[in-house]
Amino acid sequence: MPTPAPTSVPTPTTDPAWSADDLTHNPHAAPDKATRVERMFAAIAPWYDFNNRVLSLGLDQRWRKVAVDVADLREGDEVVDVACGTGDLALAFRRRLDQSGDFSSEVLGIDFTYDMLPLARQKCSEKWRRDDGWAGVVYATGDAMRLPLPDASFDVVSIAFGIRNVVDPAAAIGEFFRVLRPGGRLVILEFATPRHPVFRLGNAIYCNHVLPLLATLISRDRSGAYRYLPKSIATFTQPEQLAEIGEKAGFTDPAIRRLTLGTAAVTRLTKP
Repeated sequence: MPTPAPTSVPTPTTDPAWSADDLTHNPHAAPDKATRVERMFAAIAPWYDFNNRVLSLGLDQRWRKVAVDVADLREGDEVVDVACGTGDLALAFRRRLDQSGDFSSEVLGIDFTYDMLPLARQKCSEKWRRDDGWAGVVYATGDAMRLPLPDASFDVVSIAFGIRNVVDPAAAIGEFFRVLRPGGRLVILEFATPRHPVFRLGNAIYCNHVLPLLATLISRDRSGAYRYLPKSIATFTQPEQLAEIGEKAGFTDPAIRRLTLGTAAVTRLTKP
C-alpha cells in the first residue's frame, strides 16, 4: 500500500540542524551531533515515510525485508529494533513472527527522537491493536549507546539506517552485545558506497544532487536533513569496518550482504 503524503507541512525552522557551512566538515565529528540529529529527525518526522518511499523507489522496504531474512528468526525470539524511527523494521519483524504463528514473542522499538514514536505507534495500532490491548510492537525512547534494557534480554538487535547517526557507533555496538543473549544476532542495515566505479559515480550524483533537491522540494524541509544525508553516508564507516568494530566488541561470524548494486548493505554478527 503506498504511503500517503502528510496532510500538513512541518513548520520551517529558521535555525537548521545542519547548515551548508556545517557540512563542509565531517558531520560525524560535530561535538553536538546528537542534538543536531534529534532536531533534524523531529523536523522531518511527518514526511519521513513519504520521502523514504519516493526517493528510494520503494527499495527501503525491500531492504528491510532482507534484514529480517538475515536475522534468521527462531520460535520464541525477542527482538529490539534500535533507532526504529516510524517503526517499519519493527513491524516487519512483527509480521514475520506472526506469519510463523509466534504471537507471544516481544518486539520492542527504541528511538532517540520522541517525535518519531507517535507515528510508529499509530502505524502499529492500525495493523495490530486488539481489544485486549496487545499492540504488536512496544515503543519507547532510548539512546543506542545507553539502552534501557537488562543484560542478555533479547535474541535479535536490529538497527536500520541508524548506526550512522549515533555519536559513537562502537559504544552502541558494545551495548547491542550487552543486551543480546548468547547466540543472539545483531543486524545492521545501512547505506554503503558501491564498489564498481560506474555505480559509485551514479550513486554519488543521485545522492549529492538529485536526492537533496527532490526531498527538500517535497517536504519543504529547512532542517538540512537531506544535505546531511549524503554527507553522512560519504564520510561514514563501510560494512567491512562495521564488522571489524563488532568483532572487537566480542561478536563472531560476520556476514555482509550488499544490496542494489552496493548502495546498501546488511551486516550480521553473532554473540557467541
